[in-house]
Amino acid sequence: MKGTDKMDVESLIKRKITVTYVTTAVTSFIFVYLYMADGMKEGTTYNLGGEFLRWVFLYSMYVGAIVLIYGTLVSVVIEYLQRRWFIKHTWLYILLHGLFGLLNGLFFQETSLAIAGMVAALFYAFIDRWLYVRDKAQQTTKLFLLFPPLACGLLCVYFQIISEPLPPFSTEDAVEFATDGEGTFTEVFPKYVGKVDEMIHGYHVERETSAKGIGKEKYLITFTERWNKGKEKGFWSFSYEVERKSLTAYDDEGTYPPYYQ
Repeated sequence: MKGTDKMDVESLIKRKITVTYVTTAVTSFIFVYLYMADGMKEGTTYNLGGEFLRWVFLYSMYVGAIVLIYGTLVSVVIEYLQRRWFIKHTWLYILLHGLFGLLNGLFFQETSLAIAGMVAALFYAFIDRWLYVRDKAQQTTKLFLLFPPLACGLLCVYFQIISEPLPPFSTEDAVEFATDGEGTFTEVFPKYVGKVDEMIHGYHVERETSAKGIGKEKYLITFTERWNKGKEKGFWSFSYEVERKSLTAYDDEGTYPPYYQ
């Protein structure tokens, strides 16, 4: 008898983990698909496949935590009650899951979240009962576990196919990227290839931004500052290797300007 109980517990744990995995994946896919479909109407449509994977990862962390902690605990309690009082009423088992999924959203006073929680909970219950029946009939569910990664791959390919090709990353784009941001040394330099002159604390200061292509869509952006005040003069130069969404310090030479100290 103890051996049977142990097998039942192991089977229950395995089933709940499987249901959590599938429910988290499918729910995340639906949320991300709706989010991206809505965002495509207003935003850019570049590299949607990568965006899909990024959002799936973020949604899965949030959804997975709720399903694993709240959903699984509730499901185990409901299954315990079913085995004691309504073993033949599978519809009630599923309905109770939906009600608790609804309550989770109502707790945060979000109607849309409550409906989404109810739908996810009903899906959880349906999959759980389906796996329970297959387990009792000693039928394998290994192929079923391939559904989430397969669906994820197909959706990723779909979004990538409908993506617009990325525009070329030009010299102007590289300079803009390197000079973007407040509170950095580069913010005082021209946001274009060229020079500017100004007076700072009695120093005549010339600031120059220059760019040089060093590879495919890869540039060396150099910022040079020259100053003089009477017989005192000097320069300071630093540069970055810039690619699309990537900036790496490359070189630094000269003397730090005295009017910054």
